[in-house]
Amino acid sequence: MFRMIFVLLLFLSTAIQAKTVVNYYKCVTKRGTTYSQFPCGSNGTQHTLTHSNPNKSTPSEQHFKTLNQLEKKQVVRNLKKSLRAKRYQVAILNRDLDRATRDQQERMRHIMDDKKRKETVKDIKKKLKSLNKKHRKEVKVVSKQIATLEKKLKRYE
Repeated sequence: MFRMIFVLLLFLSTAIQAKTVVNYYKCVTKRGTTYSQFPCGSNGTQHTLTHSNPNKSTPSEQHFKTLNQLEKKQVVRNLKKSLRAKRYQVAILNRDLDRATRDQQERMRHIMDDKKRKETVKDIKKKLKSLNKKHRKEVKVVSKQIATLEKKLKRYE
């Protein structure tokens, strides 16, 4: 969204004769994207911001601070969405386990002789054990992902 607005402003500013040009650098690191008015290493790319009103001077504030704040808000918003999705995934896993457990318990309600009943009980216990083991494994993986996302979110907030 921000980039579309930025490109739109750039195109609109080219339509007007008088322009003010400001250069800035965008650097992508493993901790995120930063903007600076100075070159920031080999991975930095130079961008140009054009202003269409020459009578208005360039503000004294540094543009990269505003851009960094926007990037930070976007990262926080995306992390919160990911966290919500992972928590929902755990809820779905719990619901699936409950449904499978109910299905296995439903098998017990059928009328059958003692021998068949013992075999069914044994089979149900085996299936419930495998269901619980699978569920714990899946929840453990998602819980680790949630912990990682919460750690990243805490670092940005």
